[in-house]
Amino acid sequence: MNDFLESLEAESGQPISRCYQCKKCTGGCPVSSFTDIKPHQVVRLAQLDRQEQLVTSPGIWFCTGCKTCQARCPNGIDISAVLDAVKARALSREDVPLEQLPAFHDCFLASVKRHGRVFELGMVAGYKLRSKKWTEDKELGARMFFKGKLSLLPHRISNRRQIREIFEIEKAFRREIEGGKDDE
Repeated sequence: MNDFLESLEAESGQPISRCYQCKKCTGGCPVSSFTDIKPHQVVRLAQLDRQEQLVTSPGIWFCTGCKTCQARCPNGIDISAVLDAVKARALSREDVPLEQLPAFHDCFLASVKRHGRVFELGMVAGYKLRSKKWTEDKELGARMFFKGKLSLLPHRISNRRQIREIFEIEKAFRREIEGGKDDE
């Protein structure tokens, strides 16, 4: 087994080496047709020690974390967990490709944290402020708004406390990991 695969399995908690490329994960993935790298390819690149190709792929940022890959996988591999570890590696590099994708990802998570679900208009506004791409996609945005696809006000879930707790657990986990790095 290669070092990259071993460390990725440890970081993600997923048995990546068990994958035998049945492609059921890709068959069910709602975003696989929009990305340069399919879920089964993520696993295969890890198995082949292709860290550079995996970490620099813009496709790693397209995962929605829906867990369909895990539900369909005969080995129970959660590729979204693997991608979380890959994204962390990508963000730790100085040459992160396509800077707007991590910014979009951060704005998406901030929207979920605040409202309990995505508030598209607020998320896009936050992204535009961070990326300074003010007028890009304005025609698409206008069409979506006039078709009723963008709400002016957020819709909130009834139990936002649970969402806050999830983010607090994640924050504590990150502190623990970062603290662990200092001890080594």
